[in-house]
Amino acid sequence: MLKEKVETKERVLDAAVSLFQIKGFNGTSVREIAKKAGVNVANISYYFDGKEGLLEYIVTKFFEGYIKEMDKVWRSFQNRPVRECFGQMLFHLMKYQHKHREVARVIYRELSVDTTFVREIMSTYLTKEKYYLKMLLELGMKRKEFRHVSISFTIMQLKGMMTMPYLHQQYAAEVLHVLTHEEYFVTKYTSELQQWINEHICLPCAPLQLVVK
Repeated sequence: MLKEKVETKERVLDAAVSLFQIKGFNGTSVREIAKKAGVNVANISYYFDGKEGLLEYIVTKFFEGYIKEMDKVWRSFQNRPVRECFGQMLFHLMKYQHKHREVARVIYRELSVDTTFVREIMSTYLTKEKYYLKMLLELGMKRKEFRHVSISFTIMQLKGMMTMPYLHQQYAAEVLHVLTHEEYFVTKYTSELQQWINEHICLPCAPLQLVVK
């Protein structure tokens, strides 16, 4: 019975993510989700308290895992060079997004809408993300590994580069002919990100070693 409940819940989640990708949250009905998942409409209310609750579950689960990746790298930081920790953190975040790329695409699109729930996400998970990035940038400058840069604008640039492949997956494929769903993509793209960090953030005497593992 428990296994059946878990499987039903997973089918609903998979169906919702698939439909939200194609039609968006507002363009998808509860009935469409239920039909694609092969469940009764009542199951969505039972497990998630409706379509809004379903989206909240998807977003919260994604960011719980996302911040956990940052926590993991931060805890292993100790006395290593800041640039090494910075590179590891970006690589782990890109790997995480790639693993959950369908969910990431849905979430980043929905975050552009101003709602009470989105503001809650901003004030919790994304504020914590900013905290880690800000701490690393400030520490890197203090230790003379990084140039003196604008914290806010540097984070904006990083976030733009990190989310672009999932927010604009169709553009990457159709216009740039880059397939962001392929396994090679994370390693290649992270290398490009780290090269950008070397050129714009790291001081010449403390270049970032490329992290691809």
